[in-house]
Amino acid sequence: MTEPQPLTIADVARFPRPGTTIPGGLGFTPDSRALTFLFSAEGTLVRSLWRLDLATGERTVLAGPPPASTSEAVLSREEELRRERARLRELGVTAYQFARSAAIETLLIPAGGRLWLRIGDGDLEPIPGTEGALDPQLDPAGTRVAFVRDGDLYVCDLASGDLRRLTFDAADGLTSGVAEFIAQEELDRDRGFWWSPDGARIAFIRADSRHIPEYPIVHQGVSAIDVERHRYPFAGQPNAILQLGVIELDSEACTWMDLGRDPDQYIARVGWRPDGVLTAQLLSRDQQTLRLVAFEPGGAARTLIEERQAPWINLAGDTHFLNDGRIVWSSERTGYCHLELRSPEGDLIRELTSGDWMVTGLLGCDEARGLVYFAGTRESPLERHLYRVPLEGGPIERLTAEPGWHSGVLSPDGGWLADSWSSRRHAPRVAVRSLGDDVVISVHQAEVTPAGLGLQVPEFFETAAADGTTVYGALYRPAPGFDGPRPLIVSVYGGPHVQRVVDDWTLTVDLRAQYLAQQGCWVLKLDNRGSAGRGLAFEAHIARRLGTVEVEDQLAAVRYAAALPGVDASRVGIYGWSYGGYMTIMAMLRAPEVFRVGVAGAPVTDWDGYDTAYTERYMGTPADNPEGYRESSALTHARRLAGRLLLVHGMTDENVHFRHTARFIVALTEAGKDYDLLVFPEERHMPRDARGLEYQERRVIEFLLRHLGERLPAGG
Repeated sequence: MTEPQPLTIADVARFPRPGTTIPGGLGFTPDSRALTFLFSAEGTLVRSLWRLDLATGERTVLAGPPPASTSEAVLSREEELRRERARLRELGVTAYQFARSAAIETLLIPAGGRLWLRIGDGDLEPIPGTEGALDPQLDPAGTRVAFVRDGDLYVCDLASGDLRRLTFDAADGLTSGVAEFIAQEELDRDRGFWWSPDGARIAFIRADSRHIPEYPIVHQGVSAIDVERHRYPFAGQPNAILQLGVIELDSEACTWMDLGRDPDQYIARVGWRPDGVLTAQLLSRDQQTLRLVAFEPGGAARTLIEERQAPWINLAGDTHFLNDGRIVWSSERTGYCHLELRSPEGDLIRELTSGDWMVTGLLGCDEARGLVYFAGTRESPLERHLYRVPLEGGPIERLTAEPGWHSGVLSPDGGWLADSWSSRRHAPRVAVRSLGDDVVISVHQAEVTPAGLGLQVPEFFETAAADGTTVYGALYRPAPGFDGPRPLIVSVYGGPHVQRVVDDWTLTVDLRAQYLAQQGCWVLKLDNRGSAGRGLAFEAHIARRLGTVEVEDQLAAVRYAAALPGVDASRVGIYGWSYGGYMTIMAMLRAPEVFRVGVAGAPVTDWDGYDTAYTERYMGTPADNPEGYRESSALTHARRLAGRLLLVHGMTDENVHFRHTARFIVALTEAGKDYDLLVFPEERHMPRDARGLEYQERRVIEFLLRHLGERLPAGG
């Protein structure tokens, strides 16, 4: 057996990661007879759409990559930005949908800047007149497709090819049918219109951002003059003004829904009940009140459920309505997200789940058998498992036996469960489980192991935060053969809504951490207070004071590691990206005696320069929490920098603007502090260019090793 080779810088920069070329976009055909998934048989980022017949096991390719879909170079600016907000690297077929109730199987694929249709066993054909279509949605019967182009809503008859424009007022800063920036980036809502169950109406959001000042982003790395102008709502400043309308397709008449007296709110979720009543989840600007409302045909609203919660409400998925009108509702009112069964009027019938653990996702309901399927943390916050519980109440049944991190998709008829899972020790696997018997169909199993790749399995550890709360971490040990105590490097994110210390393959194939360990370093990760997966009280420690308790907990983890044999606590480094970049800076400023070197990628440096929804959820506004904003700002503490700091940022980042790094540079200059800078003129928040990624990894790793007193690797 060939011995695995040590990692190179090129390996660290390469995507996809080992073992991660797996079926994604799992779904089922509307008749539940086949599993569908996106997969690259060649092991690249370019994927095709596959079909697995559940009766015969036959696998077929439903659609290969359509023309002009295998490169990001041909994307429109809006498509490029939507991919960025979805953190999407894959190419080829990246999305697909079936018409739910079509007489003949009808498949829609958006790719290459246009729409493609496959009916029955026919060929995949382009739909004329759909160039530049965004967010396409088939009607339930599969006879029409609606989409947005140039900010207006259109519908195309698939049989005749007739194209109708439904809205006519698009302008710079004014759109119909498009999810506004905040919805896409912070509210997990990427849609701006919804077909009614009978296909006779379309509900849509009209978003007016014309009053929000333009923020220019200049492309400095190209020959042509190219300036993007974004309506970016900064913390404490106005949001887009939203309206929710319903268009009757026969008459094209539009009725506007009554959203209440306060226009300064978020439309968090929109959906139709099975009986054709439109509903929406409305979230207050301070994100402490959530209302589920149902609309009358004339637009009048009736509140079904209202929840109030401090310091914030974490949004769950779409509202799930049963055919009889009852509601399966996700609520965090107990401090942990759990499922409730509500009456059609919104009254509580019973709690379906409870306890000091979280439901992390509702997979669906099998109404015929009276079962609700979900994912949760009941076994451990470091794992995810799949479960079911009777609608009428009763014991919860765990469906997944293998340790690790599971995600699932329920078939429309409730008879099959697609399960994708992995652990630190086992690369991802995908299987389809029959819920009526013991049949399990293996879909994919990555044929790689940590040992075969020359990678170590990170070790979990527990330690106590400053207030005694248990926090979880992971350690990568230095490779054998290095003498004396070795430096410690902290890999940090630390922000809300993210959990990194989990029993999942991604922890093992963190190749930067593995490379540093192979170069003789300890590498540590910790999910501090404020991270996801532990309940609202655990998250709420950071309320109105970002960059404080998170740093305290990272210091507690460093103290834990410093007590281990072979750790040199006088040589500690730290690196992170986005919130992790912010954490890197704050750790170096708040604990300069501990952190000797750091690399901060795309950092927020002052929260007054980040968006409304995210920032105000955790900090309030600059007007109502001025001291919190001042103390959480890296600019306030710039004078305390003592170690070596490398700042890395893409200049076309439209999420965390390069302005954050620029403002911090000004503060460092005023304080007379040295810094290092690595700029990528044409990169956004998630670096994509292959050569740029390799160059970045080399610079980051060399910086950390050099300033921790380590010998640089030869070659790379």
